[in-house]
Amino acid sequence: MAGIYFHIPFCKQACYYCDFHFSTSSRHRSQMLQAMHHELALQANYLSQPVETIYFGGGTPSLLAADDLQRLVDSAASHFDILPGAEITIEANPDDLDDAKVRALRGTAVNRFSIGIQSFFEEDLRWMNRAHDAAEAHGAIQRVLDAGYVAITADLIYGYPLLSDDKWQYNVNRLLDFAIPHVSAYSMTVEPQTALAAFVRKGIQAPMDETQSAAQFEYLMDTLIAKGYVHYEISNFAKPGCYARHNSGYWKGTPYLGIGPSAHSFDGDTRQWNVRNNARYIAKVTAGVLPCEKEVLSEQDRLNEYIMTALRTIWGVDLDHVAKQFGHAHCQMLRSALQPFLLSGDLFLSGKIATLTRRGKLFADHIAAELFVS
Repeated sequence: MAGIYFHIPFCKQACYYCDFHFSTSSRHRSQMLQAMHHELALQANYLSQPVETIYFGGGTPSLLAADDLQRLVDSAASHFDILPGAEITIEANPDDLDDAKVRALRGTAVNRFSIGIQSFFEEDLRWMNRAHDAAEAHGAIQRVLDAGYVAITADLIYGYPLLSDDKWQYNVNRLLDFAIPHVSAYSMTVEPQTALAAFVRKGIQAPMDETQSAAQFEYLMDTLIAKGYVHYEISNFAKPGCYARHNSGYWKGTPYLGIGPSAHSFDGDTRQWNVRNNARYIAKVTAGVLPCEKEVLSEQDRLNEYIMTALRTIWGVDLDHVAKQFGHAHCQMLRSALQPFLLSGDLFLSGKIATLTRRGKLFADHIAAELFVS
């Protein structure tokens, strides 16, 4: 199976922590949408498998009219085999999800929401420079639930100075009150070239506290697992049967096509990424030129990428898969590299599948890097 990702590069305002590609100007929105239709046609032969998921990310896809979103889905269906029952997700900001917008989206193929709540506290949202307020955070979830949607993700952020443990517990438990079936939670990171990085550099803002972040992550794990959620990926928790199919495809190495400026694509052997500039993207696609660079992944690249993504999930690193896809020599090297982490209790080996323990989840990136083949 395969997926299609649309990068919608428009936002009302810039969140201080965000380093994704976006513009706060909507001046070229119609040209951008037309260019995306053109890019779908140019990439019509990229995917050989049926498409199981479509994902609108960004940026802020919920800024688009419902008709614009449906036209992109229809355009994708004219070039690719979209499976019946495909998961079609839209990332949405709470301030966009008023009654009229939710009703309009009900008339489209969108069947899953990923709502960027981040916090239910007004001062935290202002500190992040989010476009929505606390009342909209609550109201958006309720409106989507009232409209009959059952596939809903809500995003939260933890590990930043304003977020006391009491506030974090409130945020998590508020989602439980709503019975949200899927929760994504991310530690606040200071990315280069963001406003937050500049604030930290100038001493306006204190650096993030790793101890605080770890403690809040542990609370999240303990609380959601006790409530029946499956911690199926480092940042993602879901009730059984409610996993995000599109993102699961990324972690399992499923091919996907990215449409729009800065969007990435992967076919199993190569990776490509579109130009990170709206005007250049539109000009290239309009001229019939693919706006991307490409790299052919070496065997080492593919193995390390498998280790990095698989280790983050409940499906873990499968040594039989490594032996079959990359050879017995690499499998033996990896088996040896696993030993210190098995002894320390950071990894658990069940048969030939290595997964992170609860303790190991606190050090996932470090462990993956130590397992990479060089």
